[in-house]
Amino acid sequence: MLHVRLTAPHDLAEAALARVRDDPTVVHLVVLRGVVVDCDGDLLTFDLARENANGVLGDLRDMGIEQSGSLRVDEAETLMSDAADRAEEIAPGEPVDAVIWDAVEERAAVDARWSWSFLAFMVLATLIASVGRYLDQPILIVGAMVVGPEFAPLACVCFALARRSWGLIGPATFTLATSMGLAALASYALWQVADLVGVVEERAATTGRLTEFIVAPDVWSFVVAVLAGIAGVLSLTAAKSSTLVGVFISVTTVPAIGTLGLTLAVGAWGEAWSSVVQLAINVAGIVLAGTLTLLVQSAIWRPGRGGPRWSRREGGPAAPAVDAGG
Repeated sequence: MLHVRLTAPHDLAEAALARVRDDPTVVHLVVLRGVVVDCDGDLLTFDLARENANGVLGDLRDMGIEQSGSLRVDEAETLMSDAADRAEEIAPGEPVDAVIWDAVEERAAVDARWSWSFLAFMVLATLIASVGRYLDQPILIVGAMVVGPEFAPLACVCFALARRSWGLIGPATFTLATSMGLAALASYALWQVADLVGVVEERAATTGRLTEFIVAPDVWSFVVAVLAGIAGVLSLTAAKSSTLVGVFISVTTVPAIGTLGLTLAVGAWGEAWSSVVQLAINVAGIVLAGTLTLLVQSAIWRPGRGGPRWSRREGGPAAPAVDAGG
C-alpha cells in the first residue's frame, strides 16, 4: 500500500476528495480542513493500493494539484488493516508487479542530475577496476562494479525513450558521458604517474587470464548486458533495489573504462580499443533491453498513465472520509 498526502486550496481539495472518496482501492481517508497555511487550503491523507496508483495519481495530477499545492506518496511498509487488505484484493494484479510511473519518473529525473558525489563514485570505481585488471584480481573487478553508479543514468535514458520523456535524455546522457570521460581520464593519469615512477610493467597491464574478459568482447558480452538491463529496470520499477547489486556485478562498463585508462597509459592500443568496444556493447545492450522492458510494462499497465481507472463497484469497500475540520 501507498500512503498519499495531498495539500491544496479548498475548491481543489474538494475535487480531489470527490475523486478518491468512492474509490474501492482507497482506504483510511482523512480530511483536515483549513489547516494548510501556505495555500490557505485543506489536507487529505489516505492509503492507496499500489496496483491502482497510476489511475488515482494521474487524475489528481490532471487537476493541477502540483501547481497550487502538493502531492506526496510514500511506501507504507507496515500497514495492519483489514480494509487495506480488501483494497489490495479488489485491485487487479499483485502489488509487487505494479509500476508507479510517477514515482519512476521522479527517480529517473533525480538520477539524471550531474553531481560531484556521482563523479566521485564513478572515478573511485574506475580506479579500483583498473587496479583489478593490472593485478588480475576478479574480486577487485566485482568491487568496482558494485561501487559504480552508472546504471542510474542508463536507466533514466531507458525511461525517457520508453515513456517519451525527452527532457530527461539530455541530462542523463550528459551525466553519463562526462562522468565516464573524466573517470577514464583519472585512470589514465594514475597509470601515467605510476609508469613515470617505474612501478608499472607493461606485460602485467596487458595480460591476466582471470580478467581477460574485459578486453575480449563477444556476443556473450551483449547477452549479459541485455539480461542485466532487463533485471535492472525490473528491480527499479518493482521497488526491489536489492536486486541491483546482482545487476551491477553482471555488467562490464566500469571495468572497461578503468582498463581503457590503463592500456592508454602503457600504449597498448589494441586492448584500449577492445575496452571501448566492450563499453559500447554493454551500454547498448542495457539501453536496448531496459527500454523494451519498460515498453512492455507500459503496455501492461494501461489505460491512462499505465494503471486501471476505477469507478465505484457495487458492494465494494468505499473509503469513508474522516473530516476533522468541521
